[in-house]
Amino acid sequence: MKNVNNSKLRIIPLGGLEQIGMNITAFEFEDSIIVVDCGLSFPEDDMLGIDLVIPDVTYLKDNIHKVKGFVITHGHEDHIGALPYIIKDINVPIYATKLTIGIIEHKFKEHNLLKNTKRKVVKHGQSINLGSFRIEFIKTNHSIADASALAIYSPAGIVVHTGDFKVDYTPVFGDAIDLQRFAEIGKKGVLALMCDSTNAERPGFTMSERTVGKTFDNIFAEHRNTRIIIATFASNVDRVQQIINSAYKYGRKVVVEGRSMVNIIGIAGELGYLNIPDNTLIDIEQMRNYPDEQMVLITTGSQGESMAALSRMASDMHRKVTIKPKDTVIFSSNPIPGNEKAVSKVINELTAKGADVIFQDTHVSGHACQEEIKLIYSLVRPKYAIPVHGEFRHLKAQKNIAENLGIPKENIHILQSGDVLELDAQSAKVTGRVPTGAILVDGLGVGDVGNIVLRDRQHLAEDGIMIVVLTLQKFGNQLLAGPDIVSRGFVYVRESEGLMEEARQVVEEALDYCASKHITDWGKIKNTIKEELNSFIWKRTKRNPMILPIIMEV
Repeated sequence: MKNVNNSKLRIIPLGGLEQIGMNITAFEFEDSIIVVDCGLSFPEDDMLGIDLVIPDVTYLKDNIHKVKGFVITHGHEDHIGALPYIIKDINVPIYATKLTIGIIEHKFKEHNLLKNTKRKVVKHGQSINLGSFRIEFIKTNHSIADASALAIYSPAGIVVHTGDFKVDYTPVFGDAIDLQRFAEIGKKGVLALMCDSTNAERPGFTMSERTVGKTFDNIFAEHRNTRIIIATFASNVDRVQQIINSAYKYGRKVVVEGRSMVNIIGIAGELGYLNIPDNTLIDIEQMRNYPDEQMVLITTGSQGESMAALSRMASDMHRKVTIKPKDTVIFSSNPIPGNEKAVSKVINELTAKGADVIFQDTHVSGHACQEEIKLIYSLVRPKYAIPVHGEFRHLKAQKNIAENLGIPKENIHILQSGDVLELDAQSAKVTGRVPTGAILVDGLGVGDVGNIVLRDRQHLAEDGIMIVVLTLQKFGNQLLAGPDIVSRGFVYVRESEGLMEEARQVVEEALDYCASKHITDWGKIKNTIKEELNSFIWKRTKRNPMILPIIMEV
């Protein structure tokens, strides 16, 4: 396509760079915007009480008249999880493959959003036209079925976005990645490649998902006399399929446990992505009708999440399943960075109960290692490289790969969320920034907890709170009752009566001082109490609890 009026294509990542999670990127050409993916991320350790983190889409709200649709690469939470929250403000059609739409619809059902959103299933090899863009879905392999790469055709040139991918020549379900199509598009001339960087630091190839099936077969053969419990990612339908295959082969029944696992297996089964032999799947209630050596449990919680099924079993909190000595527990996943401690804790709890825990060779990644990344670059031969999906070190590792393949340094762009990259056949450069950030979801509140509330929560968590209650006479500011001091999370009151008594005296002295200076403004009185009490507590305990004076008038 010739670039007629010298407009440039703008690529604007609104999240997902320099982090794993919250992937969302806007592509803008003149009066058209398409949005690729709309993911969430999980809270950092210091985000106390926060459930989910979703991207700030102010830029899309401000340009809503241009936004043509969401194009989704695959059904993982870090690519679709924010849709139910964001579709309320940006209600445009959603395009994705069958399983991905199935998972999105299930989410929307929970949020009561099905009636007023448009969803369209796209097959691999099909294209959709949205404003100035044509988007083609290309078959790839990943740890969830129906993953796609996207070829985004714009008047300024073609951008290939790999989505999350690996090259699996022998996938468990469906076809191998459509390498031929990548090559054909590469022949047309590709302006930019946006490639998954998650495993860019790892040399070699990612093993085929089938190798895990072989490992399962061996484990099942060696553990014929024990119950087998396997924890894996709910979304890894092919992994679940292989567990079911091994179970069937060795005459075992399968129980599925954990809400997300039950959901996804239900959706995948209905849509034909899982092939379950008759009478293999049984309900958890029927488990006691079968001896242990005929049972396989597939469960959530492979990341040590405290509320997931496996963690509840490990800590004896699960209502239906108790871990017994001789149980074989398999972790069919790698700890996501940051979860190592939690996983290690669950493994220790299971081992202490006498279970045999296996976590070697029972997992392969869903992301491309260095050789596969090189393969995609060689087929697509882009002018510009824009590494995506990863922390800074992963993006940097992909930059090195691209350089070694001969892409000039100045043509490789490591972006930050919020950067506006303007590009055409002549040049590519960052020309500005748009607002981005993390919106925190706590319970049903979206964005009502911000930095100030979080800072208060941290303050409360670290040093506790002291509440000073006193009653003043309406006009004379005469102390009628109190001061009473209540504390939580600061010191154990019964053992610190002396400290509390002294604190009361400090408050009384502060009030006397205010009276002597004829201060009648309550704000000033409160501040005086706060300051005096703060310095006294700090001197005595070297702590800074939050101090809340409450004044009542009579």
